[in-house]
Amino acid sequence: MEELARYPEVLQVAASLVQQRRYLTDLCLQVQQIAAPTDNEQARALWIEERWQQLGLADVTLARATTADGAQAGSTNVYARIPGRSTQPAVLVSAHTDTVFPAETNLAIRVDENAHRIYGPSIGDNSLGVAGLLLLAETLSQLPPPPVDIWLVANSGEEGLGDLRGMRAAVDRLQPQLGACIVIEGMGLRRVVHHALGSRRFRISVTAPGGHSWSDFGNTSAIHLLVQLAADLTKLHVPTSPRTTYNIGRITGGTSINTIAQYAALELDLRSENSATLTAIAEQVITVVQRYRSQAWQQEGVTVQMDVIGDRPGGEIAESHPLVRAAFRSLKKCGVGSKTDQRISSTDANIPLSRGLPAICIGITEGGNAHRTDEWITPTLLPQGMQHLLFISWWTAMWLAGETQ
Repeated sequence: MEELARYPEVLQVAASLVQQRRYLTDLCLQVQQIAAPTDNEQARALWIEERWQQLGLADVTLARATTADGAQAGSTNVYARIPGRSTQPAVLVSAHTDTVFPAETNLAIRVDENAHRIYGPSIGDNSLGVAGLLLLAETLSQLPPPPVDIWLVANSGEEGLGDLRGMRAAVDRLQPQLGACIVIEGMGLRRVVHHALGSRRFRISVTAPGGHSWSDFGNTSAIHLLVQLAADLTKLHVPTSPRTTYNIGRITGGTSINTIAQYAALELDLRSENSATLTAIAEQVITVVQRYRSQAWQQEGVTVQMDVIGDRPGGEIAESHPLVRAAFRSLKKCGVGSKTDQRISSTDANIPLSRGLPAICIGITEGGNAHRTDEWITPTLLPQGMQHLLFISWWTAMWLAGETQ
């Protein structure tokens, strides 16, 4: 981070961020109060677009998350550009706008002054990340042009079955210009994620004749068959190293307690630190499903179907990579220690990492209870988090311009 001394104005603005804690907190709460379930982030996107237009940022664009293969998500990305002295290779800085909470969720917040915490659904994941991106935009707009263009993207579709569609679309759109990516999450200030955790997700469904629980007893039940299949899935053989996991997260089906089910489905999540191991565990699942499918063919009106509903590719850059080392130095410069055991995760950084682009995911503060209605953040660390974001964003622009060693 010593290279930043060439830009005293950046250091001066970074020092002033100490006074921005209340402003960033209020900005975070404004974002949090706009419901943004995955695939329905438009209200947040429009609000962000208006703010960036008011700032006078370049190339402010609202765009549907259409990926290179033609798939179009029901959600929206917002793009803006901080013009640099060179247009490429550019830096991409992003934060996902969607949350895991349905639109009808009560978004009330609670402030605990004694514990220095703010509680509320999506407060840290990722309302604060979006607020950090917005404040970064304001901060950069006050500075001279950075060494290269910095693209800002408020992207959709990161959570749940969004399958990183917003980031896929952003990288598809900008990749010819990109040299590195920085992904912002609200929580996890002391970690630097540079290893993307790959995952595969499947929906396995069963259809059957069904009927009345008394008069049609003996007919095949979709639920009975599915739970037998699910029981076999819980016997999958996974290694402890590389760490590999599986989880049946949801089961649906049936009509009533006295109805033999005609339809039932489950959703299965597979994850592994290693791409080959992830493929191997997926093949185990396919084998189980094919066995039940072959049995179903022998019964009239019974089908077993398996569909891919998520595929998050893995990838990584080494801990010795200049971008990773710079991120750790940035944390130290901001007076924040780092955690050395949390460098693998499934984030929007999966997409650029899987395509050979250097990328990291960083946080703005510490927090907890992610994906719960009592999710919380620590506002006292926000100045350091914003300094960290500014330092690593500007340093990355310098690195891409060849201004670092």
